Amino acid sequence: MAEPGDVDPADHESDPRARLMEAVAAQMDAIETDFGDQYEIGALVTIVEVRKPDGSAGIRVRCNAPPWVGLGMLSVAEKVLEGQA
Repeated sequence: MAEPGDVDPADHESDPRARLMEAVAAQMDAIETDFGDQYEIGALVTIVEVRKPDGSAGIRVRCNAPPWVGLGMLSVAEKVLEGQA
């Protein structure tokens, strides 16, 4: 099973799609480990830092659910990350 820390950023510097697909595959592996085979994917929030060669960076945030659902998910995610620190 792939873990997020297993992906070396240097391996995919020239192919950002490959890096993103590796991260998604690692999440699917983790979901299957945590929830088994019987599940459905619901709301998604994606947050991606996008770095450009000139040194500038931006954040791309998207959610496939109403804003209040995304905000609630972000609130839970914040607590989870705080707990990991």
